[in-house]
Amino acid sequence: MSPITNMKSAGVSDAGESCASSVPKADRVRPVEAVHRTAQTATLRDFTAITKALADETRVRVLLTLGRGELCVCQIVKFAGLATSTVSKHMSILKQARLVESRKEGRWMYYRLPDDSAPAAVQQALAWVLRSLAKDPQVVLDRQRIAAICNSDPHELCAGKCSREHG
Repeated sequence: MSPITNMKSAGVSDAGESCASSVPKADRVRPVEAVHRTAQTATLRDFTAITKALADETRVRVLLTLGRGELCVCQIVKFAGLATSTVSKHMSILKQARLVESRKEGRWMYYRLPDDSAPAAVQQALAWVLRSLAKDPQVVLDRQRIAAICNSDPHELCAGKCSREHG
C-alpha cells in the first residue's frame, strides 16, 4: 500500500477538505489532543533541523571529525579551511539540531558529539552518518588531517587565530 493510500485510509484527504468541517465544535480541541499535536510538531521540527544540518557536506565532515572527540573551534576552522564566522554558523546549525554539544572555556569554544541522553532521532541520525560514511575516501583523508591538527598545540593554533580575527 502506498503512503498516499495509507493517508487516505487514515482519513487524510487530498481534496483540500477541512478535518474540522466533519467534527462537532465541542469535540474539535481537547487538551490531550493539543498536547499530542505539540509532541508531533516537535518531532517534525527535530527531523527538519537534523536533515537541514546533514544537507551540507562541510557540516557532515565536521560531525565525522567530532567522532574522534571534542575539538576547539580553532581546530575545526583549521580543518574546514573556512573563516571563523562561517564555521560558527555551521556549528550553530548543528547545535540547533542537537547533533553537537558545546562548552566554553575562557576564550575557547569546544564542540563534541552529544552523549547518550540525546534524543533517539539524534542518536539514529549520527549512527546512520557514521555507518554510511565510515569508509568514504574523503572521510579517511579527513581522519588523517584532523589527527595532524590535533597533534599540534591547540593553544598556539587558537592564539594565532584569535589574535588575527579578534584583535
